[in-house]
Amino acid sequence: MKNLKLIGFMMMLASSFLFINCTSDPIEGPAGISGIDGLDGIDGLDGLDSTADCRSCHSNEHRDPIKEAFALSVHAAGATVGYAGTRDSCTRCHSDEGYVNFITGKTAVAIANPTAISCNTCHDSHRSFDFETDGNDFALRNIEPVALDQTDADYVIDYGDFSNNCISCHQPRSKAPIDVDNDGLYLQANSRFYPHYGGQSTMLEGIQGAIIAGGSTVYPEVGSAAHRKGASCVTCHMGTSADGLSGSHTYEPSFSAPICATCHDTVPTEVAGLAADMAALHGKLLELGLISEDGSTLVQTETIPFKTAQALWNYKTVEEDHSHGVHNPKYAKALIKNALEAVE
Repeated sequence: MKNLKLIGFMMMLASSFLFINCTSDPIEGPAGISGIDGLDGIDGLDGLDSTADCRSCHSNEHRDPIKEAFALSVHAAGATVGYAGTRDSCTRCHSDEGYVNFITGKTAVAIANPTAISCNTCHDSHRSFDFETDGNDFALRNIEPVALDQTDADYVIDYGDFSNNCISCHQPRSKAPIDVDNDGLYLQANSRFYPHYGGQSTMLEGIQGAIIAGGSTVYPEVGSAAHRKGASCVTCHMGTSADGLSGSHTYEPSFSAPICATCHDTVPTEVAGLAADMAALHGKLLELGLISEDGSTLVQTETIPFKTAQALWNYKTVEEDHSHGVHNPKYAKALIKNALEAVE
């Protein structure tokens, strides 16, 4: 019996050595039969380049021509930036820092070392990066309709495009004379008796000139000018340019802008007959001692006839618009023709 147990034990021990040998040092057998290839999968969609939209504007290729154009502009010249360093009310439009303060709701104060208008003045951050849904706002600081803050806060101008940013500065800073004197006289005691140089938006709108009663020329309906209804600041002043000397950020009107060619054979530079009427009115105002020879300085007086004050206001309104009536031809002609009749 003991011998049988010993033989069994020896067999088990031998088997364990064989098991260890088989598992630790296997001998590779012949390759099996190849399986059938699976079906090709469907190609995935190409992903979007996350920076493609950004690069279309934020690349040197796109920005360099804009910088070159802007360098030719009056805005970049900064000829009047000095006003922002001495007058609180001038900072908002005569300096980069002042405009940023204004548009962000800060109090207007003189800037110690003001700098000229730059890219940063009008552009800041995008409101949305979903241009397909929300449109490209070009990171403009203002695209909303603008209330005329210093002359008529109840009147809002909305060009319906990016021109709203222009209205923030290109509006008057004072109002036309109002007859409050029972004797029909007006106290004119300010050598700056005229709308500010930037009254282009109200001229285009056809408002804030002095409406002289009894004039023979009819004043057109407010907002009826062709340039007001069918164009805007950016469409005329920032269009494409063939030579780089107009349009884009030079802000000079460009006939290359498609909208101009729909009505004009060439870029209009003045309204026919307006210059002659302006010269005649200037002569009358000069005779009355209300304006200087070059028209740049108004002579202070005490009281003048109310209609004469209106005529003076309208002369300076059309002059300071600097479009020679082009912004609103019918309105400009009515202002000057009726003013000329009033002083004659």
